[in-house]
Amino acid sequence: MPQTPSHTPDPVVRQVTLLQPLQWLGLAWRDMERAPLPGVLHGLVFTAVAAVALLAARQHFWLLAGAFSGFLLVAPILATGLYAISRALEQGKRPGFGAVVAVWQSGDRRLVGFGLLLALAGTGWVLTSAAAITLLSPRAVLTPMDFIREVMLASDHWLFEAWLLLGGLLAAPVFASSVVAIPLLLDHPKATIRQAVLVSWRCVLANPVAMAFWATLIMLFTLLGLGSLMLGLILVTPMLAHASWHAYRDLVEPAATAAGGRQP
Repeated sequence: MPQTPSHTPDPVVRQVTLLQPLQWLGLAWRDMERAPLPGVLHGLVFTAVAAVALLAARQHFWLLAGAFSGFLLVAPILATGLYAISRALEQGKRPGFGAVVAVWQSGDRRLVGFGLLLALAGTGWVLTSAAAITLLSPRAVLTPMDFIREVMLASDHWLFEAWLLLGGLLAAPVFASSVVAIPLLLDHPKATIRQAVLVSWRCVLANPVAMAFWATLIMLFTLLGLGSLMLGLILVTPMLAHASWHAYRDLVEPAATAAGGRQP
C-alpha cells in the first residue's frame, strides 16, 4: 500500500499580469462588504496597537521605529483569520468571527513559528537601522523630531536616501519570503514553513514586475493608514489582508488542478 505523503506536493506557480494587484484590491472590498465585522474588528485592534505604540515611544525614536517595524512585519501573521474569512467566502459560506477564532484555537505551530521569524526580521532591521543612523549621522538622533530634522530634511548629506535604500534591500527578501507563505500554510495543513517560503520566492521570481507593484501598493496604503492618525488602518488592514488571500489564489495553482484533476 502506498504511503501517504508527509507534506503537500510543491504547488505550481502561476504568472499574473502587471495590473492584477488592482483586481486583488477590488476582490478584497467585496469580501469586506460580505463579511464586514471581522475586518472592522481587526482594523480597530491594529489601530489601537499603533496608537499605543506612538504614545508610549513618542520621545524615543528607536523604540518608536522598533514598534512600528515589528508591527508591520508581524501584521501579516496577525491577519491570518481574515485569510480564513476570504477562503470561507469563496466556498460559499457566510463566516463570522468564529472562523477567525477557529484559526487560532487550532494551535498551528507553523503559523507561530513563522510569526517569530517575522518578528526576528523586524528586530534585525531595527538594530541595523539604529546602527546606520548612529554611525553616519553627523549629529545625534534621539527623538522622532531629531530624525525628521537631522536625517530627512538635512541638506548636507544623503543619509536619508541611503537609509531608505538599506530598508528596501532588507525588506525585499522578507516580502519575497512571505507574500503567499501564510495563506499557503493556512490552506495546506501539511505544508512546511520552508516549502511555503520557497513557493513565495518562486511567485516573486516568476512575476517580478507585478510583485514590485504589489509591494508598492502595500507600502502606500500602509503609509496612508498610518498618516491618517492611524484611523485609516481600520479599513487598510482588512483590505490588504483579504487582497493577500486573493493574491495567493491567483499566484498558486490549486492542488487539484496541479495534480491534473478538476477543481471543485
